[in-house]
Amino acid sequence: MPMNEPGNLPDGAPVARRTLLGMLGLGATGLVTAPYLQSGWEGLLAKASQNDPTGLAGLLPNPAGFRYYSVVGSVPRKGENDYTLKIGGLVNRPRTYTLADLRALPQARVVRDVRCTDGWRVEKVPFEGVRLSDLLEDSGVGASGRALSFDCFDGAYTESLTLEQARRSDVLVALRMQDAPITHEHGGPVRLYVAPMYFYKSAKWLSGISVTERVVPGYWEQRGYDVDGWL
Repeated sequence: MPMNEPGNLPDGAPVARRTLLGMLGLGATGLVTAPYLQSGWEGLLAKASQNDPTGLAGLLPNPAGFRYYSVVGSVPRKGENDYTLKIGGLVNRPRTYTLADLRALPQARVVRDVRCTDGWRVEKVPFEGVRLSDLLEDSGVGASGRALSFDCFDGAYTESLTLEQARRSDVLVALRMQDAPITHEHGGPVRLYVAPMYFYKSAKWLSGISVTERVVPGYWEQRGYDVDGWL
């Protein structure tokens, strides 16, 4: 009997429709649950990284593209009530900013690719925050100031920039990432973002900025990374 005869349709057609509808249902479920699954996986990666000072957890795959690194076993969480950013060293007016203070200042937005020395890359990531140059202007850099040293509230990580680098318009004290407040796992509530350099220069969990007479190599720079991490 030819395949297009009516006798072949009653059993075959409903099965085909059920299969198709099932596939569409799975696809719809995937679309709905994907953000939750992604969020859960990112949370697991973040937790693993904070208990893995070797950095090997950062090699685990992540569909969003980012990898999570911490150089200590755990990092305290800071928020609205206990976060401060201190600016000192060779400045005329030492400053201490709360989250509310930073949010009240003029905000800038920078959208660039994020690239790591390990080879991964995430395209067109938006960051928003206060230009570092504005904070330096507010503090008044002393005549002998030539560089900046950055401290983090993980108690271990440090970073550095020259004063010329720090005054670029694409260097931010960032409060938002991917159009949302920066999460703890991504270095929130405040992190450094140095758009034209490899991501290790964008220190997470930023807590202090000190103006210095010379460049003081940061954590990874003391371990062989370039002091000038240009892309």
